Amino acid sequence: MSNEYYQSGEERAAKVNQLFDHIADRYDLINDVQSLGMHRVWKKWLWLLTRPAPGAKVLDLCCGTGDIARLFVDKGCQVTGLDFSEKMLEVARQNHQTARVDFRQGDAMQTGFADNTFDVVTVGYGLRNLSDCGAGLLEIKRILKPGGHLAILDFGKPDNLLLRVAYYAYLYTAVPIFGRVFAGDSAAYAYILESLKHYPAQRGVNDLLEVIGFEDTRIVNFFGGTMSINHAVKPTLSSA
Repeated sequence: MSNEYYQSGEERAAKVNQLFDHIADRYDLINDVQSLGMHRVWKKWLWLLTRPAPGAKVLDLCCGTGDIARLFVDKGCQVTGLDFSEKMLEVARQNHQTARVDFRQGDAMQTGFADNTFDVVTVGYGLRNLSDCGAGLLEIKRILKPGGHLAILDFGKPDNLLLRVAYYAYLYTAVPIFGRVFAGDSAAYAYILESLKHYPAQRGVNDLLEVIGFEDTRIVNFFGGTMSINHAVKPTLSSA
């Protein structure tokens, strides 16, 4: 069954923007409910894997309501949060009022930043929503400094078949109910499973990172790979 918020090709960005504008006010609440609060632990791993020095320039791509951006602000970094949804950015600005983070609207595949700008780029639950993951990763590589770190958190695809079936059943049945109860829209959260079916997930993303030319690629799995982080480093000039 198709999902009203999932479209491939040219309409993808508009549909994703419509989805996140619609759920912005309840986004954090539903994340807490559907993950039992664990999403906050997984997001802390983005800092643990990258560990930028105080004052480092960090881009939180597809920043949503800004909770990942705030993690890096609290570590003394200078952070930019970029998102396509102005409604999500409104929530981010309300929740995180500090001069060390700049929330701005933009396209993850055409950010407008100069080459070699950021020490770290993070993406939390955003790469899966791009119309072209490879194009998004190429843009990230362009704006990362040589030696800069990339960390991507998203839903995964477990290698274990039984676990994958059970996980997909949870996404198919329970998560849309959360969407209906807390956001008044089951399709908005049924979208997660539909988009995951079309997403290369941790292993596919790792392969893309290697093809694009990132180094030191690794996968960190949580709960058997139902959630995962892809981490990679842009080559230094001497190794590129």
